[in-house]
Amino acid sequence: MGSVNEINPKVDTSVRVFDTFNDFGIDVPANEYDAVLSYLLSVFSDRTAAENFTTAIFRVAAETDQSALTVLQQIQAPDSIQVTLNIAYFLNGLRSPSTLLGINQAVTPNAWAARNILP
Repeated sequence: MGSVNEINPKVDTSVRVFDTFNDFGIDVPANEYDAVLSYLLSVFSDRTAAENFTTAIFRVAAETDQSALTVLQQIQAPDSIQVTLNIAYFLNGLRSPSTLLGINQAVTPNAWAARNILP
């Protein structure tokens, strides 16, 4: 006998993608979620990283009004480093310029402007 809490796969074909850190949530088709997650699992050795990047891809897709599979085609690369760089590129388009991802050096202000800034 089935439980009330079990999901009927014939009725509910969506997956809830959410990110508690950025307070982002969206319902996505289960087949798209599985396709994106399976590709990222083949690229990354860590399941948590693959799941987090899957959420990032769906966030980019929602913000740019594209399909997640279209975004996935644009970020595909042979190794995890290049995939990470591609995802950072898309996420930087959604973020404030002062909080960009993948920037190793802090931006140094002009010496004359830095003198006018109080600590």
